[in-house]
Amino acid sequence: MILSSMRDVVFGYGKEPVIDQLSLDIHVGEFIGITGPNGSAKTTLLKLLLGLLKPWSGTIHMNPQKRGNKSNIGYVPQQVASFNSGFPSTVNELVRSGCYTRLGLFRSFTAEQDAIVERSLREVGMWEYRNTRVGELSGGQKQRICIARAMAGQPQVLVLDEPTTGMDRHNSEGFYNLMRHYVDAHGITIIMVTHGLEEMGDRLDRTITLERQESEEWQCLSTNSCNVPSGQVD
Repeated sequence: MILSSMRDVVFGYGKEPVIDQLSLDIHVGEFIGITGPNGSAKTTLLKLLLGLLKPWSGTIHMNPQKRGNKSNIGYVPQQVASFNSGFPSTVNELVRSGCYTRLGLFRSFTAEQDAIVERSLREVGMWEYRNTRVGELSGGQKQRICIARAMAGQPQVLVLDEPTTGMDRHNSEGFYNLMRHYVDAHGITIIMVTHGLEEMGDRLDRTITLERQESEEWQCLSTNSCNVPSGQVD
């Protein structure tokens, strides 16, 4: 089943396109890594997929599974963990807020939601910090609780922009294993910008690489890591 389809998409800043005539399919249940050098429009590609940017031309169709009338997508943008030392919330309070999209602002938490918050924090190794002020954490710890917050919303699609920023190699590899588990055990689709392909091993189903060609335009190349449906990239 196709989750997202991009056809002949063109987008840029100023007068020059950074993405030109891109066609790409993403299938439900894929773990996809997006990579490329700095300035290669990786974050731009994510924002186009999410509808945060509108293409100059071409079409983008996103068809995630829904709960009620809301698309169930979790998004952790780049540098989301830049909380200063005065940030007032505790870790537990921040991660609990990830459940609000499902509960609504005026519904009470149940034991089920509390269990989801605890599980999300344990999975990223941050349960013991649940009563710590967010502003007192290191950059890598802040990144992990932002990921836990996204997980607490129980998304069917998880979009991550360089999520292991600030993590050491041991914690990064544990995080990649956790993402692979979510894809295999729960059918979640994960789309992740990463510079850590050498750490990923065979965990990804597909890699989308943005490269600059002699024409000075960015070209998108799709590579399968295993036998899964492939997106069409022109």
